[in-house]
Amino acid sequence: MAERIITLGKRGGLSNVRLAERTVRNRVLLQKVFGELKDRYQTRPGGYTRIVRLGFRTGDAAQMALLELVDRPAKAPKETKAEDKSE
Repeated sequence: MAERIITLGKRGGLSNVRLAERTVRNRVLLQKVFGELKDRYQTRPGGYTRIVRLGFRTGDAAQMALLELVDRPAKAPKETKAEDKSE
């Protein structure tokens, strides 16, 4: 479902917003999909998510997985105090 929602976000337009709103009811999340994620994945033809299997949950033995977006923006490296003193 996540792949389909991001694809709708890339296409843009009111009809695609309404189609995505059927599944995603959170307005803030929709704004992110049709704003930030639209720009990030504009040139990517597909494959926006990565599934990492986490094993089985204790108790009911249900399979667990983590769904993450690929091409996350890189974080700026933190400057240490040692680097500040040497300059």
